[in-house]
Amino acid sequence: MYDKVVSLLGDEAQTLLQHECKTITKDQVHLPGADWVDRVWALSDRPTTVLRSLQALYGTGRLANTGYMSILPVDQGIEHAGGASFAKNPVYFDGENIVKLAIEGGCNAVASTYGVLGSVARKYAHHIPFIVKINHNEFLSYPNKFDQIMFGTIKEARDMGAVAVGATIYFGSPESTRQIIEVAQAFAMAHEMGMATILWCYLRNPAFKVGSVDYHVSADLTGQANHLGVTIEADIIKQKLPENNGGYKAISSKENPYGKTDERIYTQLTSSHPIDLVRYQVANCYMGRASLINSGGASSGESDLAEAVRTAVINKRGGGAGLISGRKAFQRPMKEGAALLNAIQDVYLSKEITIA
Repeated sequence: MYDKVVSLLGDEAQTLLQHECKTITKDQVHLPGADWVDRVWALSDRPTTVLRSLQALYGTGRLANTGYMSILPVDQGIEHAGGASFAKNPVYFDGENIVKLAIEGGCNAVASTYGVLGSVARKYAHHIPFIVKINHNEFLSYPNKFDQIMFGTIKEARDMGAVAVGATIYFGSPESTRQIIEVAQAFAMAHEMGMATILWCYLRNPAFKVGSVDYHVSADLTGQANHLGVTIEADIIKQKLPENNGGYKAISSKENPYGKTDERIYTQLTSSHPIDLVRYQVANCYMGRASLINSGGASSGESDLAEAVRTAVINKRGGGAGLISGRKAFQRPMKEGAALLNAIQDVYLSKEITIA
């Protein structure tokens, strides 16, 4: 298992597997473990019914009772259009195959739309935890726009047997204020009804691209998005893997000042190493009290396996709690997709891959 990871990491193996965080050290972070719900969430204001739901999420699949999670998310039929998402593998137009892939792949849970999960709820809701995505960017209006709108109610999610709800907020967008209010209210109701909450914690604003650099994946900006997400009581944060830093400094100018930052973020709390950048994302999730799971990203073809394993190594060693990977898994035959999910999980099961 470990040798395969080393092989897939290639020239990066040593720097990723031997790195030690000296920015925010691991002893300051709440790290995943078998006692995760008892050690962290049992001390919170979450109702006992939410603790039960969280335990179901952390207690299912190949990563059961490790404190880590592997989630299959398939909401791309709405977010990226059904044809564009499933043309490569049309069997996934049938939502049952999405659930089958999550089970075959040993996932902790499957995340999808009201329609997909509702269509097979009585057959599968008691076999694998359901996460219902409650809002989406409707991608058919012309011209295209980017705004997350509600597609159903929290009661509908509960009634189909979901253990959690998920939502997206486009932080930094003109619509973010409304989205924050809507999602905060929805998450409060979900907790009242006994469900856990997961936030797709994304940035979206054309100003976040400066020249050739895309600061939508900047550690400082995504970290603050995480901090806003846990403020509205998201139990789990889904965030893109950071690829750079210094978004605040790049976007702000004397003519157009933006936000607030501190030079120590860049000189003491982070470095250019990808594991240190993830550690900063974790720090903004109340030092890991809320689990950070990173996105698997788009499918690139033959390099998908190596990319997924690399992301998992960075997430785990940075103090994160897992990976949520969809397109890399479902845009290939089911056996290959399940094998890719298993390879991600193997990183979290490996005792040789430690926290940096």
